[in-house]
Amino acid sequence: MPPRASTIPRPGLLLPLGIAALVTASLAAGWWLGQRNGHSGHERSRAALERQVDQLEARLAAGSASPADRQRLLELLLALGEQRQATALLEQMADQQPERWQLRLLLAELRRNGNDRSGAERELRQLLNLNPGRIEALQLMTLLQLEQGREAQAQAQLSALLEKASKPEPQPQAIGIGLLLGDLLQRQGQKANAEALYIRLAGQFDKDPRPLLALALLRQEQGNSKGAQEALALARGRQPDQVNQRLDQVASTWGLSSLRQATAGRASQTPNQSVREPSPAAPTDSPASASRPAP
Repeated sequence: MPPRASTIPRPGLLLPLGIAALVTASLAAGWWLGQRNGHSGHERSRAALERQVDQLEARLAAGSASPADRQRLLELLLALGEQRQATALLEQMADQQPERWQLRLLLAELRRNGNDRSGAERELRQLLNLNPGRIEALQLMTLLQLEQGREAQAQAQLSALLEKASKPEPQPQAIGIGLLLGDLLQRQGQKANAEALYIRLAGQFDKDPRPLLALALLRQEQGNSKGAQEALALARGRQPDQVNQRLDQVASTWGLSSLRQATAGRASQTPNQSVREPSPAAPTDSPASASRPAP
């Protein structure tokens, strides 16, 4: 095994493009990170890590390595910053276990970290050919397209996928695609289009708080605190029986002390009384004005 560097660089992680509304969903490649962190506290030196790598590579060369050995070897190589060796091993694992799409996704990220963007896109297209709505692959594909100045292509791709996932009735994958498209629209300065998209998603998925949280974040960034408070209160109202600490943290950061009271007021409505989503034509409506008949 060739000599390794004296320091342990931090391995590149998957970078989700989605806005904070997507942070509640774990990235598909997170399995290896959690396991690696679970071991790292017990391994005090780089030498210990390298000894484990040597042992596992010997098993691999002898043909006696188990799937767990391969995964452990991958984690160690990533922890040691051996990206080239990790990429080669991961390519073998992804080919041998095509049902574990997370491996292919992580392989794409490693190729991107190594400035092999065409290779990264090739891996992602394999995933998207099997499942065009795989949001984790779409996130990384969109990021690659943005890094190469292909914003128009990224927008066209996501718009087409969203339209397909919305007909004849909205499918579950439409919300992830829509939120990703909304973030892309914001990055391109199309704030009004992003707001309209979030409102549309909030109407189509009337039990999911994420479109309203995205809307709240957008309005807060635009300085529309009242509109943000309204959207955030409606988002919490969609899960009145669940403790949503993330929404509470957002509200606390913004100083929205009346959020709990506003949400409690909505929870007292009769079951058949629906709440209309905020209108882009009236972004500064107060939370009290949200109780209107559904469109």
